[in-house]
Amino acid sequence: MALTTDPLIGTDLRIGNLEVRLAKSDAEIDAAQKLRYEIFYHEMAAQPTAEMAARGRDFDDFDEICDHLLVIDHNRGSGPEGVVGTYRLIRRAAAATARSGTFYSSSEYDISRLEAYPGEILELGRSCVDAAYRTRGTMQLLWRGIAAYVWELKIALMFGCGSLPGTDLKTLALPLSYLYYNHLAPEELRPVALKDRYADMRLMPPELINKREALNQLPPLIKGYLRLGGYIGDGAVIDHQFNTTDVCIVVKTDQVTEKYYRHYDRQNRDAGAA
Repeated sequence: MALTTDPLIGTDLRIGNLEVRLAKSDAEIDAAQKLRYEIFYHEMAAQPTAEMAARGRDFDDFDEICDHLLVIDHNRGSGPEGVVGTYRLIRRAAAATARSGTFYSSSEYDISRLEAYPGEILELGRSCVDAAYRTRGTMQLLWRGIAAYVWELKIALMFGCGSLPGTDLKTLALPLSYLYYNHLAPEELRPVALKDRYADMRLMPPELINKREALNQLPPLIKGYLRLGGYIGDGAVIDHQFNTTDVCIVVKTDQVTEKYYRHYDRQNRDAGAA
């Protein structure tokens, strides 16, 4: 159940030739799915289904009910040809219309505590950016888009599965242990990996964890969530299709909206002064 009214209209979400906005057409969603396929299945060596391989697209049932946040490079074009980054946003009402009746994350985690949270909640997923655009500026623009979306729709809590590359838990022992001992979600907000998929994150004793090295090993996206005060659920999940090890991330949006409010308020003051 994608929004019929774009909450980002009227916001300043552009830096130079790059703009962040919601997809406006099926063609733009198709471009996002193509970008996802190129990154997940070609670059990251995920295993596509036969239908995905035939179409050269990454897709599932959730694409029909979500909002697709896009990074557009206007030097390449203002429509599908300009799509160089994407994020998938699923709200509570939209998830209820999915075939599963819930969020994507529920295939890996028990998220009942999150679903019971009062107010609007938002699942983030399928994040990717073209290799040529993986700069700090692009990521900041994406986060501004998410913050504006959260602000306008009064999202109280957001969550999603963050991925570490590879499926060898021994190789990932340091970052997984660090996340568990330093960023575990409070019990009332804690997702727990499903029993048949649960992998214990406590792979090293706390006293042997080098925090600096652990942070160096974390993907930038997960570190970005942590900087916003994000929490981690209990248990990792190995995703063999995507060749990743997933953790569930929970972020109360107070800090996200506060940063956006300061930016928005500063823009208004500057406009008034002008």
